[in-house]
Amino acid sequence: MDDDLLEEEKKLRRLRFIVDFAIQFIQSQDIDHDHAIKIVEGVKRQALKLFPGKEEAFDIIYAPRFKRALNEKFKRT
Repeated sequence: MDDDLLEEEKKLRRLRFIVDFAIQFIQSQDIDHDHAIKIVEGVKRQALKLFPGKEEAFDIIYAPRFKRALNEKFKRT
């Protein structure tokens, strides 16, 4: 495997960890909706630092997971 591919894989693992951790935190902690939204925004900023210019990919791949977590947490449909 070449170095670029290894680096890409490393960044992807880091992003998955951040997303999974944030979703678990949102679901398990006693936080309000505004705090949860700030967490999601922070994760998106980190994702764009790791993968500049990939905002659309974040919105397609990860935003639905966050939306489901927020809907479950705050009982919205």
